[in-house]
Amino acid sequence: MTPETDCRLVFCTCPDQETAARIAERLVGERLAACVNLLPGIASIYRWEGEVQRETEVLLLIKTVAGRLPALTETLRGLHPYQVPEIIALPIAAGLPDYLNWVTSCTHA
Repeated sequence: MTPETDCRLVFCTCPDQETAARIAERLVGERLAACVNLLPGIASIYRWEGEVQRETEVLLLIKTVAGRLPALTETLRGLHPYQVPEIIALPIAAGLPDYLNWVTSCTHA
């Protein structure tokens, strides 16, 4: 696979900055992600258990490769306090080749 077709961007919301930082450090430390950006202060409106909820959350933007997604997902589920955490992975269709190669090199176990 080329870096453009192998790299993934994973979205995950967290309830607070402390949780987000703990998860991000673990993912990068275990080479499950090359980089995680923490975007605090996002407003989330969603339906949960029949009710509309409104929360302030921290969004994680996780850069990884397809081959690490199963382990990344398992680790996220184990660390995350939500019963059903948001874990959405999108393919990266294009990007700076040097950056995508860096993502690939950082996520080799």
